[in-house]
Amino acid sequence: MPDNDAPTVVKLGGSHAFSGHLKDWIGALGNCGGRAVIVPGGGPFADAVRAAQPKIGFDDKAAHHMALLAMEQYGCALSSLDRRLAPAQSLAAIRHALRAGRVPVWLPTRMTLAAEDIPASWDVTSDSLAVWLASRIGARRVILVKQIDLVTAAIAASDLVVRAVVDKAFPEFLARSGATASVAGPGDSAAVAAAIASGAPAGTPIE
Repeated sequence: MPDNDAPTVVKLGGSHAFSGHLKDWIGALGNCGGRAVIVPGGGPFADAVRAAQPKIGFDDKAAHHMALLAMEQYGCALSSLDRRLAPAQSLAAIRHALRAGRVPVWLPTRMTLAAEDIPASWDVTSDSLAVWLASRIGARRVILVKQIDLVTAAIAASDLVVRAVVDKAFPEFLARSGATASVAGPGDSAAVAAAIASGAPAGTPIE
């Protein structure tokens, strides 16, 4: 995909699943057809996997697979909320949706399980997967939509790990991706959509 057509990857956190802001985000991102790819978080579906693991005793490999399916559950839910959004399991499906002027919602299980550079660990969540996907589709930036408002000019990826805003593997995945990243707050949907349309910066930059 040529650089001038490179989409923006937007990781829509699972914490927004029951938020009053979710409808605003779906509407705003729906207006970004052909220019954005949504990576869904795991949200309440991944929380169920976390809660079940110590009770059932399944290993991290199984938990990893189940957490990916949790992202897919949230992704299917998001896709159903706006017909401009299209679920996509592969690079070909993502590119097809972008060319059609739609917003692909990545269903990550197939691609992630086939990737040897992604460990089966809770240290790797949808944040790291978002920047991993960016490197695969040639995206130049990733916007992480979180339930926080950062009142700072920029923030280090390592600081976000310490604050449990991103997963432990995120700094390494971001460094390898070649993309820039930023954090947007829950009420930033209109600003992010406008930035995607114009190519302007959006959110708090991650260093």
